[in-house]
Amino acid sequence: MAGATLKDVAREANVSIASASRAINGLDNVAEAVKVRVLEAAARLRYVPHGGARSLVTSRTNTIGVLLPDIYGEFFAEIIRGVDVAARARGLHLLVSGSHGNPDEAVRAMRAMGGRVDGLLVMSPFVESHDLAAILPLSLPVVTIASRIGSGQGSISVDNFGGGVTAVKHLLEQGCKRLAHISGPSHNFEAEERKRGFLSAVRQPSPVVFEGDFTEESGYRGAKAFLASGPLPDGIFVANDMMAVGCLLALSEAGVKVPQDVALVGFDDIPIARFTSPPLTTLRVGIFDLGRRGLELLVAALDEGGMQEHEGLVVTPELVLRDSSRHKTG
Repeated sequence: MAGATLKDVAREANVSIASASRAINGLDNVAEAVKVRVLEAAARLRYVPHGGARSLVTSRTNTIGVLLPDIYGEFFAEIIRGVDVAARARGLHLLVSGSHGNPDEAVRAMRAMGGRVDGLLVMSPFVESHDLAAILPLSLPVVTIASRIGSGQGSISVDNFGGGVTAVKHLLEQGCKRLAHISGPSHNFEAEERKRGFLSAVRQPSPVVFEGDFTEESGYRGAKAFLASGPLPDGIFVANDMMAVGCLLALSEAGVKVPQDVALVGFDDIPIARFTSPPLTTLRVGIFDLGRRGLELLVAALDEGGMQEHEGLVVTPELVLRDSSRHKTG
């Protein structure tokens, strides 16, 4: 049996199809009594509005575009989960794409979303990303998360430099004297800021830095490089938790005890950080909340009819102390 149509609802409520449409779509130019009658009729008939038709009336697609550097791994899964939970609570749909760290792919993805979304959530922390500001759709509210895009619109950023400083101070407080760093890729602005924080706070000359790429494999290679090159560091700050997992494995394979021989600090606090052996000390940025708050900021802009320029929200990483950095003895 075919579902009820808008025409059926209008007939049931004894109003015109135009009045039924305005009432269903929540527009203001309809009397309250008519609205109540139409909604009651729709409920009785179990009428389900057609999304495409509704968007023509309201000029809304009820869809949010989400552009991330990648969609692989726990970090991005948590970002998407935060966005999705907040979107579902508001009856919104998501259109998700990954740029794979390529600004040209980011441009193509944003252009493909044009006309299909009501607003954009963009995460593009790569150094070249400031160029993307020039092609952001002026007609769409845009919120950036942990990005290098100077769009002058809504933004949520992380104090990565401060996080790097906090990690080093903690390792020094644990009695570590030979510090090393496994960084993220040099073309990543967040990775560079974490490394800059590390270098500004470390007290030793020429600290050892290994450049990784945010994957477990590169963290594993970084630890192997430290093991093969002279005195082993007694404290390692790793620029993200995924690399810290790989670093832990390499140290374990070499018979190096964490934290007795080497104290280890990661960054992000992805869900698995609690379940490594030993559990990983890390800098928590609230990944889920980054996504959730980004979506909420974007919805507020949609409700207000446009994004108001502001300084943006800055998240301060929080040190989460677990066993991997408890280096002190006695």
